[in-house]
Amino acid sequence: MPKRTRAAALSALTVAALAAVTALTGPAGALENKAASPRFLAASELPPHAWSEWTAGPVTDGFPMELARCLGEGVPAHGYRHRVFHTELDTGAVQATVVTGSAAQGKALAALLNKKIRSCADRIERTDPELDAEGRYYGSLPVEEGAQVHGLHTSASWGATDIHLLSVGRDGRTVTVVGWGQMGDFDDAPVAAFKKTTTTAVDKLY
Repeated sequence: MPKRTRAAALSALTVAALAAVTALTGPAGALENKAASPRFLAASELPPHAWSEWTAGPVTDGFPMELARCLGEGVPAHGYRHRVFHTELDTGAVQATVVTGSAAQGKALAALLNKKIRSCADRIERTDPELDAEGRYYGSLPVEEGAQVHGLHTSASWGATDIHLLSVGRDGRTVTVVGWGQMGDFDDAPVAAFKKTTTTAVDKLY
């Protein structure tokens, strides 16, 4: 099935979730100290793509649609900011970062996000009978207050198959989520390179 048709079918999983998160994330961002804003990944810090270069979009306020499928409901209100990355082919990535009110709040948010990613495959299958999903856990990383790395594979009844890598990391009260995805399955996932990207993302926040 063409890429555009597959994306349209999958988007039904994210619309309601994204609306819920968008409602949560508006005015809180105005309270952030812009001088202490955490830094984001550069395109060159993403897992290398064999046939195409990465392009980085601007850093934008709000919660990204790209993460809404797994993280779009039940996430506490904070001032999220994000950056979307893309290649010329069917590969994309995103980083979302939020500064919470305290280290304790950051720890709780990171734990919640990891829990929601671990349960994402089950929730996808419950909400869409046309999709099969499987999640995997790729372990923790010893950077700042730590990061955890996950994989998610989805396959559709019409033949589409997609692989995603997601990670959650924390530096004090700041939490960042990195996502990567393309057509394929677990064998196509650049896990080692993505772990390096995650370590860089957390390490360069401040």
